[in-house]
Amino acid sequence: MPIIKSAKKALRSSGRKKMFNLRKKDQVSKSIKTLKKLVLEKKTKEAEKLFPEVQKIIDKAAKTGFLKKNTASRKKSRLSALVKKAK
Repeated sequence: MPIIKSAKKALRSSGRKKMFNLRKKDQVSKSIKTLKKLVLEKKTKEAEKLFPEVQKIIDKAAKTGFLKKNTASRKKSRLSALVKKAK
């Protein structure tokens, strides 16, 4: 356990950041998985409706710094190609 006051603050801060990052990671991965699942099940209409929401989640993750800009762009591009190919 930290003894110095600033180390105690840093421990609390890192705990909050860890919870935030876990929530964001879970949200991004779940949304991508559901989209891929819909494509595999040949439910293209639902996949097309869900795609903008997945894009929004990925964009927010990139905006807050959870994902890098190019990583977010790559994920959106690949998912877009997947949905278009399913048509």
